[in-house]
Order: sequence, then C-alpha cells, then structure tokens
Amino acid sequence: MLTLSPAAARALHLAAQGLLTPPRRKATKSDVLDTIHRMAQLQIDTIHVVARSPYLVLFSRLGDFSPQWLDEHLAEARLFEYWSHEACFLPVEQFGLMRYKMLDPSGMGWKYAAEWHEQNRPEIERLLAQIRAQGPVRSADFAREDGVKGNGWWDRKPEKQHLEVLFTTGDLMVSERRNFQRVYDVRERVLPDWDDTRDLPPRHAVLPALLDYTCRALGVVRADWVADYYRLPRRSYRAELEQLADAGDLIPVAIDDWKEPAYVHRSLEALLPAAEADTLRSTVTTLLSPFDPVVWDRRRASTLFGFDYTIECYTPGHKRRYGYFCLPVLHRGRLVGRIDAKAHRTLGTFELKVVHVEPGVRFGTGLAADVAKAVKKLAAWHGTPEVTVGQAPPELVKALAGA
Repeated sequence: MLTLSPAAARALHLAAQGLLTPPRRKATKSDVLDTIHRMAQLQIDTIHVVARSPYLVLFSRLGDFSPQWLDEHLAEARLFEYWSHEACFLPVEQFGLMRYKMLDPSGMGWKYAAEWHEQNRPEIERLLAQIRAQGPVRSADFAREDGVKGNGWWDRKPEKQHLEVLFTTGDLMVSERRNFQRVYDVRERVLPDWDDTRDLPPRHAVLPALLDYTCRALGVVRADWVADYYRLPRRSYRAELEQLADAGDLIPVAIDDWKEPAYVHRSLEALLPAAEADTLRSTVTTLLSPFDPVVWDRRRASTLFGFDYTIECYTPGHKRRYGYFCLPVLHRGRLVGRIDAKAHRTLGTFELKVVHVEPGVRFGTGLAADVAKAVKKLAAWHGTPEVTVGQAPPELVKALAGA
C-alpha cells in the first residue's frame, strides 16, 4: 500500500478539483461544462456581494470566462437544476440518479413542503396545467393577491411555493435563468427525450454511481467524508468504498498522521508516482467562493488543510468572527487566509474590507505578490478593477499598489 504525505493528499484533492495548475489558455464555453463534470455538481447561491457563487467557483478554476456560458448550458439542457449537495447545477447525465428523489420526495425534509403540497393540491395541479398549456413562468410573473410586497421567505406568494413543490417533485424543471431568476417549464419540454420506463437506472445502481462521482470529484476520500458531497444519509461508507477498491475504481493508500483509511480515485493514478515521491504540488493562487466544494465540508477542510471554515453570511453580524462573505485564499496547496470582500459595481471598485491571515502563515513578499495578482484578476473580471483595502498585511497593500 502506498503511503502519502498530507501535502500529497492535498495536491491530489486539488488536482481532482481542477486546482492543481493555473489555466494555460483562455477559457472556452466547453471548459465550463468540463469543469462542472470534474466537480460533479456546482452549488447555486444567490448572494452577490461579489460574483454569485457558481460563477466564482468557475472563475477560480478557469480564470476569465463569460458567465453567460453557464446560463447557456442550462438553457441548452446540458445542465439541470436539482437538490444534490444543496441546490445545484448538475450535468444532465445525472438526471436519472436524481429522478428517484423526484418520484418520492418524502425523505427530503424541508426541501419538500409535503404539508403545503397536501393542503394546496388542487391549486398546484391547476398551476401545472396552466404552465403545460401556456408555457414557462417565473415566480415574478405572479402578483400577491393582497397587493402587499412580501417581507422574506416567511411571507412568500403562494405561487412561488407551488412552483417549488412542483420543482422538487420533478413535474417542473428550470428551463433557463433570466437575470438569475428561475424560469420554470414542464419536464417533458425541458427533457423531451426522457422516458422513466426506458431511461430510469436500476435503483441499486444509484448509490454506487453517486459514490463514484463523489470519489472522482474529491480525488482522495475517507469513509466519513462521502455522505456530505451528495447529502447522502450520515453513516460510514467504508464497506462501499472497499467494494469500489476491489473493483479497481479506488486505490487504497495510507496518509501520514491520519487514523482513517484513505482511497485515491483511479482517475488520478498517473499522478501517484509524483504524489508518493512528495513532489506533486499545486501552483495555483486564487480566491475561492464560500460555497466551493473544497470548503463545503468543514471537517474535510480541517483535516486536509488545517482550515476551520464556517460560512458567516447567515450568522448575525455581532457573532461573526471574520465577515459577511469571506473568500478563502488558496495559495500553492494551502489555505492561507480569508478575505471579506465586496464588489461595488457602480463605482468600479473591489473592496477588501479585511484580509485575515491564518495562524502560522508568514505573509512575505512572494505570497503577497501572488495574492495581489489573484485579487487584481478577480477584480478585473468583476468589472471593478480598482482595488481598495481596509485592513490587510502591509506586504499585501504594497503588492497591490504595484500590481
């Protein structure tokens, strides 16, 4: 059995995620789809103090690209939206794996409003019939009957909740997004070639397929990391990983200082000699979205990177440690800090409110130059090329001034 260092494990993980080396050429539309295939899914979030998360996750891997390409892949049905890790864009090849949840959403918790569905079934069926007859809709197409503007998720138009029920049951799909707003249409128009009787995979094949997607996307896996990626039931998947190893899909390895057994996905086999020699290293410096797969799982990020990360945008302001929307800073295989940032689009400025450096990280001139370059690229892609700095290491302030 191969024995690898923790640094090699990090490098293999970043290789699987498309973060081992910087892009060598300008991105194309097909690169967007390839990147999502590599990650298996792309989480959706609507917060846009900087670029919305799905676009930022892609930028971290591709560099400058057109956000419109992601929207086009969705409209062309190369991607679809559904609940996987959370609300995600998924390659259409995974539709059959998600279909079982649509057909029986009873185990999906808050993501399926079962009581609302039961209480409003006639109205929901009428809405579905209306869309089938008249075409796609947005929730914005419906006015509140009382004429009062809603005050948040607890005070929503009933049609919006009807649409979300029909989305979860798979009767409606997101056919496209306009200004990032969902446009709903009936499934048979979005995926006209799909037939449940013909195309639904055997139920027993779903879990092995999801585990393979997970292991391929993570590169290096442990049994206690597997559940989080697709929000599978929380338990150990050691027996299933052993079966994948016996089939040749996973390669058992030992990682120094890890008590748990680990596995490397066979897609990374060519990198194992360099990993074993401890010469495999990431050369990427970039800023990550808070919803990037690298930091999705707090325990995994802690084990791999020694990085304790919590998304604080949903935390009351007085309880935040770092800031509303902190971007983890990836530098050559390590997570070295986090930046509380905001893009001021009308002003053309990209604000670094606070740059937090991880304990034990020495913020020298080399690190500062790499981070400054990454910040400048991100700011330019946002259309906010002027970078302003609140609190930051003096080396970074100096590097930004000269970048």
